[in-house]
Amino acid sequence: MNLRHSSPHPLAGQVVTVAPVAQLHGFPDATPLQFKVEDWNDRVFGGQWWGAMDGNPVALSYAMRSAVGGLPTDNEVVYGHVGGRGHLVHVSEIQGGDES
Repeated sequence: MNLRHSSPHPLAGQVVTVAPVAQLHGFPDATPLQFKVEDWNDRVFGGQWWGAMDGNPVALSYAMRSAVGGLPTDNEVVYGHVGGRGHLVHVSEIQGGDES
């Protein structure tokens, strides 16, 4: 496993507010949401960059959101949950700053 992030995200396990630049799948608009950060995407998914997770619905949804919202294509992406649904969120969408 080749992790880009060798240690957990500083907000892992915490609930934060995200302001999605494009709506999260299953939510009607891009209003701020409460998001429970699990960890960096590559740490959750066995070292995989989100762009290489072929067929993964969470990664596909993020790819569409990133294209619509103009998100960076880097791997500064965390996995977490909103209302029990898993999502990928770029650190720039976390309110309060860039937590990389």
